[in-house]
Amino acid sequence: MRYLKNDQMKSFKYLTAGIMLLIGASACNKIIDIDPISNIGVNAFYRNYEETKAALTGSYNGLQKPLEFEWMLTDLRTDNSKQGVANSSAAINFEFNELDMFTLNSAHDKVYQYWLVTYKNLRSINYVLKSLGVSYAGGQTTVGEGTAQMSVQQKNQLAGEALFLRAYHYFNLVRLYGDVFLITEPVDPEQSKKITRTPVAECYQLITADLLAAKDLLSQAPYAAATNPDAGRASSWAAKALLAKVYLSTNRAASALPLLEDVISNSGHGMLSAFADVFSINNEMNKEILFAVRFKAGGLGLGNLMANNFAPTSSGSAIVNGDGSGYNFPTNELDVTYKTPATGPVDARKAVTMAKYSAKLYVKKFISPVLVKFDAENDFPVLRFSDVLLMKAEALGFGPASVNLINEVRARAGATDDTSGDFNAGFYKYLTDGSANAIHTPAQFLTALLNERRLEFAFENQRFFDLVRTGQAVAVIKNHFALEFDSHYKAYRPAFTLAELQANLTPEKLLLPIPQRELDANDQIKIVQNPGY
Repeated sequence: MRYLKNDQMKSFKYLTAGIMLLIGASACNKIIDIDPISNIGVNAFYRNYEETKAALTGSYNGLQKPLEFEWMLTDLRTDNSKQGVANSSAAINFEFNELDMFTLNSAHDKVYQYWLVTYKNLRSINYVLKSLGVSYAGGQTTVGEGTAQMSVQQKNQLAGEALFLRAYHYFNLVRLYGDVFLITEPVDPEQSKKITRTPVAECYQLITADLLAAKDLLSQAPYAAATNPDAGRASSWAAKALLAKVYLSTNRAASALPLLEDVISNSGHGMLSAFADVFSINNEMNKEILFAVRFKAGGLGLGNLMANNFAPTSSGSAIVNGDGSGYNFPTNELDVTYKTPATGPVDARKAVTMAKYSAKLYVKKFISPVLVKFDAENDFPVLRFSDVLLMKAEALGFGPASVNLINEVRARAGATDDTSGDFNAGFYKYLTDGSANAIHTPAQFLTALLNERRLEFAFENQRFFDLVRTGQAVAVIKNHFALEFDSHYKAYRPAFTLAELQANLTPEKLLLPIPQRELDANDQIKIVQNPGY
């Protein structure tokens, strides 16, 4: 992983690999994998800065595995993506179908795998935090005395990074599963079986408290002044941006706004002039990236799987060496949503985001040349500056200033002023005057905002959360089923009607089930399942 680009980082990475080898198999009957990071029990912690920093790098590495499954639980359950081979006999495609069409049950393997690897990394993060003396109680995160001896500056930096990572994981978990197991310190197997689900509101208290602490503990150096060793590590600006998204997700737009304005005015981050450059493997951790999950090619076990997973099947080496698995098919609906007329301004994001091979759409955004299959270089962006601009538009609500923020993102993608008189004939900025093509109502503004976020962040696993946050998920996904029914879903056997397909999706099904293995394995307390499963 390239959190540092120099020799210091290389040794840092390999030291982490040694520590990670100490992780044993879980002896815990509860499926949350919270066994100790070493074999000497939950009361053994890191002793100094070097050990703690190396363990924290292991936690950064631990961000990679959830991304193997995250797109299945997010974009696949929206109008961005679908299981693209009707009536496929492949077992993995049956699992994709269940997510795509909201027919899954609580035994779904990928729902369990995401849960498992996320909690595994949370365990590692909690060991780091405990060693640093970080505790959480009563809605407050505090830094006290820990077992690891280091300077105050060193402790603050490591604690801030670890708190950001913990908040990031729990933010994803609570949005996908609802009430989850809130574990804030290492526990032994017997203790773990007595932990029950924590209500969503209390989960958000922890997420908020961790990010409030992180933003104050972490460096506020602007992007240009950040040192190379900091590349890829969480910063105060990343914590503020993530906290703003948490506030938007909990109906606290007024609290999000000053954080977003601070990032825009003072972080030194900004949009690149070309959308393609944001994702170039030769331009990683550029000024548009506030935070990304980092990957490293070269046979280190840290490469990105997405290039081969998302490339089309039977494409040989035409798209990427080692062929593709054909996962994450873009929908036809998304394909035509990008404005790409034969003449006039074109949305440049489409050519970066998706392409066709043998008449089949595939995700292009995270494909780069690989020497070895499943070993691509591409980082995965979590927070981008364009996201900050569009979050500010959302926080402001309908008005000329917020429309202009959408236009700022739109212009980077190639939109021009509309001089044609036909807004739908090309790729244009939205109008703010009183003309017929202008945005006149809050409903029109929300539609424009969600459309812009969809085009800007397609396949960055944001669409599902955007739709849920704004209350649009059920209506939008049911409409997607209608738009793609004749061209795709109608071909499935046994056949079903559009009404039957749409009936699968109810508001309660927006949450994933708690993995059945979690419920069955606990012989101490009864874990309540989410409604509808």
